[in-house]
Amino acid sequence: MQYQDAIARLLSLVDHERSVPSLPRQKRIYDLRSVEHLLSRLGNPHHRPGIVHVAGTKGKGSTAAMIESILRAAGHSTGFYSSPHLHSFCERIRRDGDPIPPSRFAALTSSIWPHHLANAADPNAGPATLFEYLTAMAFQCFAEDQTDFSVIEVGLGGRLDATNVVTPAVSVITPVSLDHTAILGDTIAEIAADKAGIIKPAVPVVVAPQFPDATAAIQSAAAAQSAPLIPVADAASWRINAVSPAGQDLTLQTRTDTYYARLPLLGDFQCANAAVAVTAVETLAAAGHSIPHDAVVNGLSTVQWPARLEVLSQAPVVVADGAHNDHSVATVLATLQSSLPHRRLTVVAGFSRDKRVSAMVELLAPRVHRVIATRSRHPRSMRPSEIADEFITHGFDPNRLTAVNAVGPAIDAAIANAEPNDLILVTGSLFVAAEAREAVLGIPPETYPDLLPPDLR
Repeated sequence: MQYQDAIARLLSLVDHERSVPSLPRQKRIYDLRSVEHLLSRLGNPHHRPGIVHVAGTKGKGSTAAMIESILRAAGHSTGFYSSPHLHSFCERIRRDGDPIPPSRFAALTSSIWPHHLANAADPNAGPATLFEYLTAMAFQCFAEDQTDFSVIEVGLGGRLDATNVVTPAVSVITPVSLDHTAILGDTIAEIAADKAGIIKPAVPVVVAPQFPDATAAIQSAAAAQSAPLIPVADAASWRINAVSPAGQDLTLQTRTDTYYARLPLLGDFQCANAAVAVTAVETLAAAGHSIPHDAVVNGLSTVQWPARLEVLSQAPVVVADGAHNDHSVATVLATLQSSLPHRRLTVVAGFSRDKRVSAMVELLAPRVHRVIATRSRHPRSMRPSEIADEFITHGFDPNRLTAVNAVGPAIDAAIANAEPNDLILVTGSLFVAAEAREAVLGIPPETYPDLLPPDLR
């Protein structure tokens, strides 16, 4: 099987990532029975030691990347499963920091397909969704390679996410905020309770600082599972010593050590994510795993997590960030003010239609000088004209607003109108941020024509 054949097969599966939820929240869009049966047919490759399971609304990808980077710096072989991808499906399954090659991706797809067909014919199982299939591929890859550690990022929620079949060495819950409300719940407490579904009996759980309602839900879940709870707010403290467009220097103090590290990611929230990551690896070290002090410092200093407050170019400065809810947008705006001083701000804005778009626009409208409304190739993308109308509804001057139907030309339009010391922020969706990277950095896109919105085909 060739890589393109593998992608075609995978895209024939049900893909909840690219569909807008339309079912009542109580109906289970995700069910663990199918993925459990599929993994059983593969010999249960997820039954391995050294798994780190990471859930949360914000920072879970960054935190997982930091954990993997530290473990790799300590000399351990690593697997890293995350979603969604920016440019290629291969990015979702990483070995020792690198995406698996297309040939390996195709081989895994091919080897699992007969088991998927058997699963689909089994009335007690059923066909796998795209995310379930990819999850099985990741577990199979890491089992074949006998990785020392596998860092597994939850796809959506926690309780019924396909990754929630593991018994990890440590669980991690990053900050919880409102997102995926059509599936997970309307309140912080409901969403936190769903994410706390990853907590397993007696498995330590590292918890980032949370809203009070989220803390209560997580504490309740941990108590029910007799799982040791490690609040990062009690276990660590941190201080930012210097900031530049290339990153920030921080001092991170835990109960057992003090680390002076260079973090090549912007935003004080990334320092909080670093504290969560270090607390998680120190929990592994306390269980007997070798993770020296220098590995923590080196792992943080070399971590890569693109499209999160990533400076893509200078003069004018173009920054891409995948913020896709109001809490994230507020954080990005605060970080730009403190870390990347500028005279005027232009936003290239593209949103997914199932997000809290009005809440994000409400934050952006009074802060920006010009808006270029655009859209990604993703089928959930909102039309630029609809985005423009949303800004106008929030009092934005229509004379400073343009609608452009693709990310690359939208960035060109923003640059054409920029003056010295202006800053251009591309945000509203991780898919828009990814296409910004492709346009500015010359990265060839991996496109899926059959999945384009009808008016872009």
